Amino acid sequence: MTTVKRHRHTPEQAVRKLREGERMLNEGGDLVEVLRHLEVSESTWNRWRHRYGGMDVSQAKRLKELEVENARLKKLLAEAELDKAMLKELAEGKW
Repeated sequence: MTTVKRHRHTPEQAVRKLREGERMLNEGGDLVEVLRHLEVSESTWNRWRHRYGGMDVSQAKRLKELEVENARLKKLLAEAELDKAMLKELAEGKW
């Protein structure tokens, strides 16, 4: 069994590889051959199909942008909650 070199794929790359893999499978290709050609593991293939199945490249890019924005907003909310808790403790005189 050959090992696959680890590589981080962008969502756009994942969608492109999914499309290419689906095309190869529809042409009668074997899944093992397709995965070897795409240089991804079966678990990666299944994860991508679950996450990006049916998306086009622009939708995957938008999903990634939304995930980054969501992480930023969560961080801001956590910081605001910390500030609020500190101010509440100061107001109660627990320092």
